[in-house]
Amino acid sequence: MAAQPLTPAQIAALPGDLPQWTLREGKLHRELRFADFSAAFGFMSRVALAAESLGHHPEWCNVWNRVTINLTTHDTGGLSDLDVALAQRIDALVG
Repeated sequence: MAAQPLTPAQIAALPGDLPQWTLREGKLHRELRFADFSAAFGFMSRVALAAESLGHHPEWCNVWNRVTINLTTHDTGGLSDLDVALAQRIDALVG
């Protein structure tokens, strides 16, 4: 699926559409905390499967019980519909 860049209006609507995410340096950004490393890593494994199914992969970091995620689409030079789709899947995995 080819990524479709978000319009300025779509980007402006993101805080309402994805309230757990912020815009940071032109990327969708979210930080999560888990009970421990195993829980954080298990979550990352589930996100990896969702990302692979979309063919769209996050920029992320894991330190013990914390996972930091940044979403952007390098092919479009900014945010795209794939970033929104992956953020929504991540939110569903968090519960």
